[in-house]
Amino acid sequence: MTYTDNYLNDLRKVQSAIPHPERLDHSRILITGAGGLICSALVDLLLHRNDTAGSGIQVYAAGRSREKLANRFAHWSGRDDLHFVAYDAAEPIDCTERFDYLIHGASPANPAAYNAQPVETMVANFTGIHNILRYARDCGAKRVLYVSSSEVYGRKEGCDPYHEAEYGFLDLLNPRACYPSSKRAAETLCAAYGQEYGVNSVIVRPGHVYGPTATAADNRASSQFPRDVLAGKNIVMKSAGTQLRSYCYVLDCASAMLAVLLEGEMGHAYNISNRDSVVTIRQMAQAFADAAGCKLEFENPTDAEARSYNLMDNSALNAVSLENLGWQGLFDLETGVRATLDALK
Repeated sequence: MTYTDNYLNDLRKVQSAIPHPERLDHSRILITGAGGLICSALVDLLLHRNDTAGSGIQVYAAGRSREKLANRFAHWSGRDDLHFVAYDAAEPIDCTERFDYLIHGASPANPAAYNAQPVETMVANFTGIHNILRYARDCGAKRVLYVSSSEVYGRKEGCDPYHEAEYGFLDLLNPRACYPSSKRAAETLCAAYGQEYGVNSVIVRPGHVYGPTATAADNRASSQFPRDVLAGKNIVMKSAGTQLRSYCYVLDCASAMLAVLLEGEMGHAYNISNRDSVVTIRQMAQAFADAAGCKLEFENPTDAEARSYNLMDNSALNAVSLENLGWQGLFDLETGVRATLDALK
C-alpha cells in the first residue's frame, strides 16, 4: 500500500473515535500479527498519534519475519519508537521486555488454509493466546486485548445481528470449524487466566475487515475485490453473495480496538461493526465494481473452495456495547471502499 495524504489524514481522523487516548501516553505496547491486515493499521495509528499528539508510545511490532515487518513499515523507518520482535504463535515470546499492554492479533487468516491445515490452524490459535496470557501474567502487564472473530457465534436462523452473549450452532466435527472452535477456546482461556491468575484481558470480535493494509497473500473475498478492480478485472464471485456480513474499514477496526483496550470491562467481549456497513457479500462486491467501473461475474466454486467458506450465512454484528464505550465508526461502505482504492492505487 501507499501512504497517501488521504490515508494519513484518515489516521488523524479516527483518533477522534478513541475515548481518552491520552491514557496510552508513554506506554509500551506489544502487537502480534503486526504485519497483517488489522494490526498493521493499528501500528500505523499508534505511530501517527506519536507524531501528531506527542504520545511517546513505544510500539513493539511482532511477526515471523523482521524483514517483512521492516518492508511493511518502511514509511516509519529510522524511528526510536518502533521496534521489531521476532514472533511465532506456536512458540513462547522470545523477548525480555515488560509491556503495559499486549494486543494479540496473530492468527491464521486464510480460509483455504483452514481447509488444508485444520490442525495447524487450531494449534496456532490456542497456543498463541496461551503464550501471550502467560507472558502478561509473568511481566505484570496492565491488560491483554485478544482479537477473536465473529465466527465464534456459529449459525442461527434469520438476519438479526448477533449480540455478544448470543451463540448459534457450530458443527464441531466439521474440519472447517477448526477456526471458530479454536477462537472460542481461546476466549475461554482468557477468562480462565483472569479467574485463576488475575490477568486482565478484554476481547474484540471483528466482523469482516477490509482495507488497503491487506497482504498480497490474503485471499479473502473483501481483500481480493479491490485487487481485481485495480488490475482492470471484473469481479468474479463464486456464490450468489447473499450472505450478510458486518464489513468494517480497517481504520475503524483499529480505533475500536483501542477503545476496548482503554474502556472495555475486564473479561468481556465486544463486537466490532460499523452500523452503516452491514451488507451482503454481493453488495460489497458491487460497491468495489461501481467505484472502479467494473462488472460482477459469477461462476461455480470448486469443491475445495466451497469447503473453505465461512459456515455462517449471517454474521451481522450488533455493536451497541462498543458504541457505549464512546466509539463510533467513521467509514460507511462507500467511504471505506474509496479509501481502500485510493491507498492501493
